[in-house]
Amino acid sequence: MKNFAIKLVWFTTLFVFIFAGLCLINTSLPVLMSLFVIGHFLILFMVYKVLTDKYETLKTFKNWYEDHPMETLEEEN
Repeated sequence: MKNFAIKLVWFTTLFVFIFAGLCLINTSLPVLMSLFVIGHFLILFMVYKVLTDKYETLKTFKNWYEDHPMETLEEEN
């Protein structure tokens, strides 16, 4: 997912923010409606690409979270 899929997620996020910004200013309705339809297809395509991505990892649930090691979780309880 580090190659095309994550770039597609960032592009889709940027597209949605730009669309939201265009809704706040005086943009013509045909432009907004066409971007609205394109955005729906873009989000569907993004979800499909993320779910079908060939990303593999060697990590399991035994590795826990990298930013919060399991030892510190046991100490907090």
